[in-house]
Amino acid sequence: MSRSLYTVLLHLAMPYALVRLWWRGRREPGYRRHIGERFGRYPEASEARRDGPLLWLHAVSVGEVRGAAPLVRALRAAYPRHAVLITCTTAAGRETARQVFGEAVRIAFFPYDLPWVVRRFFDHFRPQIALVMETEVWPNVLAACEARGVPAVLVNARLSEKSARGYRRVGMLARRAFASFRAVCAQDAESAARLKTLGAQDVTITGNLKFDAEPDEALLAQGRMLKASLAGRKVLLLASTRDGEEKMLLEALGMPLADWLLVLVPRHPQRFDEVAALVAARGLGLARRSRREAPMPATALYLGDTMGEMALYYALADVAVIGGSFAPFGAQNLIEACAVGVPVVIGPSCYNFPEATRLACAAGAALQVTDAAGAARAVRELLDDGARRAAMGEAGVRLCAAHRGSTGRHLEVIRAALGAPQP
Repeated sequence: MSRSLYTVLLHLAMPYALVRLWWRGRREPGYRRHIGERFGRYPEASEARRDGPLLWLHAVSVGEVRGAAPLVRALRAAYPRHAVLITCTTAAGRETARQVFGEAVRIAFFPYDLPWVVRRFFDHFRPQIALVMETEVWPNVLAACEARGVPAVLVNARLSEKSARGYRRVGMLARRAFASFRAVCAQDAESAARLKTLGAQDVTITGNLKFDAEPDEALLAQGRMLKASLAGRKVLLLASTRDGEEKMLLEALGMPLADWLLVLVPRHPQRFDEVAALVAARGLGLARRSRREAPMPATALYLGDTMGEMALYYALADVAVIGGSFAPFGAQNLIEACAVGVPVVIGPSCYNFPEATRLACAAGAALQVTDAAGAARAVRELLDDGARRAAMGEAGVRLCAAHRGSTGRHLEVIRAALGAPQP
């Protein structure tokens, strides 16, 4: 496929994209805000604009924003005279960026990949570099980077075989896009090899930035205080669950659970009320974090219906089951649990974190099971075996400590791309 044909097809898809934005805005009002930014329109007095040098990082959604946090903080320290712009595609990602970074960075929605929109974006922000988290590849944005002499770097890059096959289907369009990156920072050797076959050049294996993330100490303290109030009840956390997983896991666990408190944290905020209704329909005693309801002795399930508090929920947990891995979503971030020292149970679908899952299982920090029934069995065994839980938690902390350092390796690549001398 040529880039011209791609652009025509993208223009034809715009009415659908706008309808979809409005439709998603029914449940997430953030999608109906700042729509002009998606078309490169910014108020003249926009806080997102700043004269002077600017570093631009694109992080599509919540996981990418949180994963980018160590790199953003390192960039601000290394380039104190530069502003940092973070763009997101999802409303939840934008809100997470606001929660994590506050006023320290500029935040905007990522522009639609149409040449005239991209031109407005670059004219407004004039970035010195484009840093793209994981595997967000937009041909017209990358072509604009080349045309304007803005180095583009793919950071914390991962690429599954399934995704690689998808890119191969569009042929030269993908090859030219990947080749236009000035440098690529790959999470692991497998991703690096796949990226090279797609045309990426100057690929460096830098490890996973998510190992460098530090849990929020204030949230950890709150979680431990809440844990202390439970009078010895064991806590099972279903972390970042996706659509359909709550029902299958609740059925496999056989709720309610004697002497256990189940903490359930859905991945997406638009599903909080839906999951609450599912729990209520099962007749379980429910408390909701968003309402500041504390779990009582009769509470069977504590719903973590807040954003930005995963460290609190992990500090509360004795065992964590990782969502997104029991339906075909590729799993959510198990590294967060390992960093807090929580034993992990993960399902069969882990293509978003293949290397981290392999390392965690090999280190004894995680157990991978084949289905929800297997997760229920593993959870019961772990909650009955304090010594094993402690050993797994310690293994997770050691694993994270051993794999830190990705941020520094990323900075070296970015300095080179910017043309700065190596430190």
